[in-house]
Amino acid sequence: MVQEPRSGRPPHVVVVGAGFAGLNATRELARGGARVTLVDRRPYTTFQPLLYQVATAGLGPGDVSYPTRAYAAKYPTARARKAALTKVHPAERRVDLDDGTSLDYDYLVLTTGVTTNWYGIEGARDHSYPIYSVHDAIVLRRRLQQLLEEVAAGKRESAHAVVVGAGATGVEMAGTMAELRRRTLPVTYPEISPKQTSVTLVERFDYVLAPYKPRLRDAAAKALRKRGVRLRLGSTLASVEADAVVLSDGTRLPSDVTVWALGVAAPEEVSSLGLPQGKGGRITVTPALNVEAHPEIFVAGDLAGPPDPLPQLAQPAIQMGKHVGEQILALAHGRPAAPFSYRDPGIMATVGRGQAVLQLANGLTMHGLPAWLAWIGLHVTYLLGGRNRVSVLVAFLARYAGPRRSAATVVE
Repeated sequence: MVQEPRSGRPPHVVVVGAGFAGLNATRELARGGARVTLVDRRPYTTFQPLLYQVATAGLGPGDVSYPTRAYAAKYPTARARKAALTKVHPAERRVDLDDGTSLDYDYLVLTTGVTTNWYGIEGARDHSYPIYSVHDAIVLRRRLQQLLEEVAAGKRESAHAVVVGAGATGVEMAGTMAELRRRTLPVTYPEISPKQTSVTLVERFDYVLAPYKPRLRDAAAKALRKRGVRLRLGSTLASVEADAVVLSDGTRLPSDVTVWALGVAAPEEVSSLGLPQGKGGRITVTPALNVEAHPEIFVAGDLAGPPDPLPQLAQPAIQMGKHVGEQILALAHGRPAAPFSYRDPGIMATVGRGQAVLQLANGLTMHGLPAWLAWIGLHVTYLLGGRNRVSVLVAFLARYAGPRRSAATVVE
């Protein structure tokens, strides 16, 4: 059993945020004998890489979420709390929560993640739909359903969709929406003409999936076009209106629903914590991922701003969370904290049924059906809970291998 040198008892670690980083830090700490309190504003953790499937009615909200109390129950020394962080008192080693309570800590781990970045684009916040949380996905899902019902009933003329941002989320969202438009709508909404719907993907670069090699970018773009996605590459956004997306050259793209997949930034409330911030509002940390002036405070995941920037992906968050847990246990044993070193396993994204791109750290690339099967296997493996894994597998089978009408499941 690890012990805090000052008191001779196991250290109490407060982990704020139940994302990839927070869960992995909690697991590492609890396995090492530390007392852990996992705090999150929601009573569940979300598997964000599959939120676009929830938004397009391929999965239910429960398929991509898992109760934090069920996770904490796996470890005798871990507890979960539903609350949001409001203030940090480093000198007193205490945090205040929005339910009016406080928690004392020996070590603090901040893994609250980031939020949608609107980049100051006029109208973006008011007229766009982000997909960063379960709530976002449900709101977008209902909006899409409402549009289709209104077009089918003759109450409106079109259901054109514009996706802003051609990173992995934007590409996956556009590809899935285009597949539904071509394969499912003709069966489930025969009243709607193909001319009344469209999917457009807008990207400021001249290519999609910027972190990938040109071969994979071209393969993804070709697959999107094959599915009917209109690509507007090399296009800079000027503003978003209620019924259109306006480009910097004055072009107006009709849009009945604008999906925002452009980027993320630290939430505004992070500035009130009194900790140093860097690019994108992220908290500045040392190579070991702790705050220089307060070495007992660690930051992991998207909220962390280490000296060497890392991609805003699941794998860096997972590895950072585990590293933070290991370093806290080391400090509790009187050993110094070691710097974090990221082991890049590669990146992948899917375009739709039978098509994905995979790029490994050793330079190996792959696209098509093998990459798509690997994408499914990896995502199912990382889901929490056996029920979720089975449910997602069945849902994927129905959406991609079942009759076309099976991909149209919508739950109010």
